[in-house]
Amino acid sequence: MHYADPSYAGRDEIIARFRRTRHHTMALASPLSHEDWMLQSMPDASPVKWNLAHTSWFFETFLLSRFLPDYTLFDLKFPYLFNSYYQQIGEMHPRPDRGALSRPSAADVVNYRDYVEAAMVALIETAPNDVFAQINALIDLGIAHEEQHQELLLTDIKHAMAQNPISPALYPLPIHEVMNAEPLELGWVSFDGGMAEIGASGDGFHFDNEGPAHQVFLHPFELATRAVTNGEFRDFIMDGGYEDSRLWLSDGWDKRCAEELNTPLYWRGDVDDWHAFTLFGEDKIDWAAPVCHISFYEAAAFAAWAGARLPTEFEWETASKRATSAGIFLEDGAPKPWAPARGGEAGGLSQMFGDVWEWTASAYLPYPRFAAAQGAIGEYNGKFMSGQMVLRGGSCATPSGHIRASYRNFFQANARWQFAGLRLARDID
Repeated sequence: MHYADPSYAGRDEIIARFRRTRHHTMALASPLSHEDWMLQSMPDASPVKWNLAHTSWFFETFLLSRFLPDYTLFDLKFPYLFNSYYQQIGEMHPRPDRGALSRPSAADVVNYRDYVEAAMVALIETAPNDVFAQINALIDLGIAHEEQHQELLLTDIKHAMAQNPISPALYPLPIHEVMNAEPLELGWVSFDGGMAEIGASGDGFHFDNEGPAHQVFLHPFELATRAVTNGEFRDFIMDGGYEDSRLWLSDGWDKRCAEELNTPLYWRGDVDDWHAFTLFGEDKIDWAAPVCHISFYEAAAFAAWAGARLPTEFEWETASKRATSAGIFLEDGAPKPWAPARGGEAGGLSQMFGDVWEWTASAYLPYPRFAAAQGAIGEYNGKFMSGQMVLRGGSCATPSGHIRASYRNFFQANARWQFAGLRLARDID
C-alpha cells in the first residue's frame, strides 16, 4: 500500500475522519431491521451484520491487537467468525454460511463496534510518535476498507431484498433535480494515443494494486461522452441481443443460456411494462439514466452490438483526466443512478465518476514491478489478480472521497449485483 506521510494529518483530524466513516456505516444500517441484518441471498454477498462486525475485526486485528498495550479482544470467538479471507491470520467461518450466524446478536455486534471505536480513539490519542507514524498507514487502510464495505452493505442487502416478493422499500427516495425525458445526446471524445502515465504515485492514499506508476502505449481511440443508458440497452434487448450468440464471448453465452438471462438484474415485467427493483422499492425505469447491474459479458455483448468495444482500463484512466463532471455518489442519498445533466458539458466526458461502475476490457492483473506487502495485509488485493475484470469510476453507492482516477475495482466477469454499467470506446484508424 502507499499512504500519505503522517505529518499531513493531525491526530484530531484522523479521529474525526475515523468517526465520520464509522457513523456513516451505521447510518446505512440503522433504517434496516435486525431481521434484515441477517439476510444472505448468495455466497458472494454478506449479511449487514457480518459487514458491521468484519470492519471492526479489521481494526481490532491489524491495529489494536498489535499496537494498543494491554488490549483485550472483545470476544475470543470473533476472529474466527469475522475473518474474511486472511489465511495468515487463521481459520474462518465459511463464506456461504455467514447468514446462519444468528449469534452473536445484532446488539452484540453494535457493542463490538462501540468497543473497537473507543479503543481506536485511545490508540490514536496515546500512541508514541514513532508508533503513530507506523499506524497512520494502517488507519488509512482501515478507513478505506470500511468505505468499501459501505458499498458492499448496500449492494448485498439490495440483492437480498430483491428476493422478497413484496419488493420492500429500504430507504426514502432521494430528491434529485435531474430527470430527463430524453437521454443526453451521445457524442465521442478523441484521444491521440501515444505514451501515457498510468497508476498512482506521490503522496496521498492509494491501494497497492494502483501502482507502481508506469507508462503504457495507447493507439488513437474515442470514448463515448456518457455511459450507455437504460433506453439504449432496451434497444439491444428488443433487437435480440440476448439471443444472438455472435455478440457474446463463449463463457458469457454459456452463462446467459444456463441462467436464462434476458434483461439486466432487477428488471421486472415485460416489454410493455418494465420496472426495476431498487433500494426504494419497485419503480419505473428511467430510460435516460445509465444502465446498471449488468455483467462484463452483457457489457461486451452490447458493445459488439453497437459496433464499438469496451475501453481498456488504461484508456479509461487516461480519458478520465479530461472528465468535465461527476455523477451521483453515496452522499447524495441511497443509491440510484441518474441521467446526466444537460448543458455545461462542452463536448466533455460526463459522469466518468459516480452513478455506475464502468466495465473495462482489461483483466485484473498486477502492474509491472508490483509486489504485495509483507504479512497478512499483503493478502488485501494481490492474491485476487486472476480470473477477474477491472471496473473504473465508482458508482452511486461509492463514497465520493473514496474514488480517484487510478482506483481499480475488480469482479468476476459474471457479477451482476454491483452498480456496474458501461461506456463505449472505438478505435481511430
